[in-house]
Amino acid sequence: MDRNGATPGMMPYGPSERGEAPTAALWSPSGQIWALVLLLMAFSILMVWSASVSTGMRQEGFLSGVPSYPVKQAIFAALGVALILFFERFPYRVFLPLCKVLLLGMVLALVLVLIPGFGVEINRARRWFAVGSFLVQPSEYAKVGWVIYLSGYLTRKKDRLDRLFSGLGPSLCALGLVCVLLLLEPDFGTCAILVGVSFVLWTAGGVPWRHLFLFVPLAGLALGALVIFSPYRLTRLMAFLNPWTDPLDSGYNLIQSLIAVGSGGLWGKGLGAGQQKLFYLPEPFTDFIVAVMAEELGFVGMLFLTAVVLFLFWRGLGVALNAVDDLGGLLALGLTFLIVFQAWFNIGVVLGLFPTKGLTCPFLSYGGSSLTANCIAVGIILSVARRARL
Repeated sequence: MDRNGATPGMMPYGPSERGEAPTAALWSPSGQIWALVLLLMAFSILMVWSASVSTGMRQEGFLSGVPSYPVKQAIFAALGVALILFFERFPYRVFLPLCKVLLLGMVLALVLVLIPGFGVEINRARRWFAVGSFLVQPSEYAKVGWVIYLSGYLTRKKDRLDRLFSGLGPSLCALGLVCVLLLLEPDFGTCAILVGVSFVLWTAGGVPWRHLFLFVPLAGLALGALVIFSPYRLTRLMAFLNPWTDPLDSGYNLIQSLIAVGSGGLWGKGLGAGQQKLFYLPEPFTDFIVAVMAEELGFVGMLFLTAVVLFLFWRGLGVALNAVDDLGGLLALGLTFLIVFQAWFNIGVVLGLFPTKGLTCPFLSYGGSSLTANCIAVGIILSVARRARL
């Protein structure tokens, strides 16, 4: 062992792991990530308050007092901050021997949610567990768990990743199993996000391109089969290509979203002054909260959100590039892409760039499972940052 307490061939622990206080300045990468996440969560409470007006009036009445949705979102945000603090101080290397256990827990949860009596069905989708008056969506946590599992797998198997069946094969089969369970809910959006993040991690982890290209045609065929043999997916695709062919049904969501975005103009109508959230725009404080923001805060608000997401992406990539080991780099990379991919996809759906899917905007949309799962992801990124060469 050397004077830093590290065995030969291993990177020494960072200052925070030797008991010294880490740098917490705002200009440090960790401080900037904290600032971005806290800014988004505070903005989320404000936008949930504005976007949930119509639903609150319908469910709680005009004289119900304090609306419940922004209060619940504030509680979720407080819990999320606690989770970030916990996982920031949690040594991420502990995940390495626990990867298989995490995968088993993910699969078990995704199976149980499909069983009547365990899972709760809403709008013909069975994605939630009922915990008292709250709903817990296991697929949100499964996304984070999958990144942890795949990062650990690529770290442990890095000497055999050039082999097709013993290298890429096991992780591909595990991804296939998780995606099948997600599609049974059905949750195609989460499945697509996981596939995209997996390709990023496989590439960064050292899987040869020739192996990855072998599965591109298979992925295309599987996507085509899902669309062709699922009538509602085919309907959504047709509505995405031309929503005006069925403006009162399959094209309704996209049309109302585009009206909201277009009517916002440069500066918007003002916070709380939007009209599309008043029983026109579906899911105004979850899936389409960005459309409400665009109507009320205009192009400037959209530009602000885009800038924050890009800055978070840049800071996350910086943490990944400066990680002291392969596991830390892959964790930071995968979790950063997980958050940013979903944000880009949600914004793209609102703008009509992608077909409508039930994906929330990270840290902005209402929902405890989405917010806390993303906070766990940020906490792990910050755990890598505390030990990074920054």
